[in-house]
Amino acid sequence: MYLDSAKKAELFEQFGGGATNTGSAESQIALFSFRIAHLTEHMKQNRKDHSTERALTGLVGKRRALLNYLKKRDIMRYRAIVKALGLRK
Repeated sequence: MYLDSAKKAELFEQFGGGATNTGSAESQIALFSFRIAHLTEHMKQNRKDHSTERALTGLVGKRRALLNYLKKRDIMRYRAIVKALGLRK
């Protein structure tokens, strides 16, 4: 499986501040970004997989909502996560 508990803990440690801090906006955005990257690679090879395309669209929307929330609440945290993940060009 592409996303096991060790990889999740690593993401939460790096972006959430601790391995058990799974609910912070930064850790959720990092997790969504990892899943989006994986599904994007899948869609490049399987372009007719509509169920995966729908799931990918949902994940992008969830990540966008969390980024909007973070931008409203704390612009510095928003800028830090965007820079760390390389979401903006």
